[in-house]
Amino acid sequence: MSDTSPAAAEAAQARSHPRALEPVTLILTVILSVLGAVIGLVLITTLGIAPNTSVIGALIAMLIGRISFAALTRMRDPHRQNLVQSAISGSTFAAANSLVTPIAVPFLLGEPGLVWPMLGGAVIGLLVDSWVLYRVFDSKLLPASAAWPAGIAAAETIKAGDEGGRKARLLGISAVVGFVGSLFKLPMSAAGVAFLGNIWALLMFGVGLLVAQYAPGLFHTDLGANYVPHGVMIGAGLVALVQAVLMMRDRRSGSREAAPRRSGAEADVFDEETRTVDRGRLRRGLLEGFVLFVAGALLIALMGGVVSDMSGWGLVGWVLLAGAAALVHQLIVGLAAMHSGWFPAFAVTLIFLILGLVLGIPMVPLALLVGYAASTGPAFADVGFDFKAGWLLRKGALPWHPYEMAGRRQQYIAQLVGFAVAIVVVMIAWKPFFADGRVPPVAQVYVDTIKAGLTDTHALTMMVLWAIPGALIQFFGGSSRQMGVLLATGLLVATPQAGWLVLAALAVRVAYSRWKARGSKTPLAEASAQPDADNDLALVGAGLVAGSSLHDVSQIYKAV
Repeated sequence: MSDTSPAAAEAAQARSHPRALEPVTLILTVILSVLGAVIGLVLITTLGIAPNTSVIGALIAMLIGRISFAALTRMRDPHRQNLVQSAISGSTFAAANSLVTPIAVPFLLGEPGLVWPMLGGAVIGLLVDSWVLYRVFDSKLLPASAAWPAGIAAAETIKAGDEGGRKARLLGISAVVGFVGSLFKLPMSAAGVAFLGNIWALLMFGVGLLVAQYAPGLFHTDLGANYVPHGVMIGAGLVALVQAVLMMRDRRSGSREAAPRRSGAEADVFDEETRTVDRGRLRRGLLEGFVLFVAGALLIALMGGVVSDMSGWGLVGWVLLAGAAALVHQLIVGLAAMHSGWFPAFAVTLIFLILGLVLGIPMVPLALLVGYAASTGPAFADVGFDFKAGWLLRKGALPWHPYEMAGRRQQYIAQLVGFAVAIVVVMIAWKPFFADGRVPPVAQVYVDTIKAGLTDTHALTMMVLWAIPGALIQFFGGSSRQMGVLLATGLLVATPQAGWLVLAALAVRVAYSRWKARGSKTPLAEASAQPDADNDLALVGAGLVAGSSLHDVSQIYKAV
């Protein structure tokens, strides 16, 4: 006699999600992950960029799914395409940002013997980074309903390929516009994310970009040299951390977290306001991350010889600082990426580097600290993007909650496959790349800063001074908008013309929404007009981001 209980029904549905380790999916995942890792390595060491290859992975999976041969037709399934795009984007960012950039720091410092210990530490940072995001994604701190712009771009690309029609045409036209605009050196991804994220957060992002672009000419001052962006980020980041801690407190009354609704044998349905991770799991996930980061820092200290360079208490302080830096780095980078699609990993790492100089940490331990912090953040943000794409694709599943959790688990497994491929590629390729002079430009900046040191207290004074407005903006903006962090992100990114594109896209977004609602004659019609406008704008934004990503990947010919 078969089991017809609700639990059995949910388990059966959960098991029906495509698995990342199915032979066809796994083979395609490994092949594309190798491609992604190589693209990431080549571009980060030549042009200094790490492209988002998830759209490329989705497109390739779609094309393979159209091949009517044996099991290849299985790749027509959007959820299998989601697994593949998760893996290739993970391998790209892992190889470029989380692995090769950290190991370049000791190499450029003239300590090639520390490359392997640093690679071991970077692998730990990468794995803990992704594990923490897996644990806390869709919590109040990092909700699935937030923007995660690159995730929307990947999901809309997959859905457009699956459904076709008007949606595919609108996405395709927007992608062409994004690609052509990128050919003319316009940061089209900035315009794309402005259609997708929180308006207030992106407004501050745009303001920061404009200030960074025009302040040097108008006020005859170099913001970066005076550590203004870094100070703003420190102030905003500290307040953001306090806000994150407050979110972890238990407030059971009125909470709609992790509470899927069921009635008898009825399956729970998707509800954007119901989160899958409650405050308890959020708290445990972050605490687990800190403990694991500290353990990783201790291993680096032992393998890298930090023990011989520092006293007993100095070693304890270094280990705790490295663990805290890794956790703080991933959270700040993750929050910025969640709202804007951009993550200021370089600048936040530079903040910890300067802090290490202020504390007088010796050169080699400081280099290892910088490399360890740099290994976290990008993978955290990338996994968030991919989980967002899967979350959007799984909205219509019944029962939703078990299917969502099963799908997220399979995405995480696919990411781990991509990470494993990236680790192997970096282990094989770093020596010939570095011997040929191909190193990430940001690693050279870290090393130059370490060698130069701090000749006076100017940097510390300016950062403390500018931390005050950063903290105030973050505090009054609230945790949901992250206005201080996004303002600092714009100041740090400082991409020319990006501010104008962000503000122009926000103006179009507001105007289009009002135009759609203007013709509504009843409150019900007006209420339905806004989701329609949001869907159209999401397609346009996704297309612009996809076109920009395709352009970035196409730059491989320059590097080669």
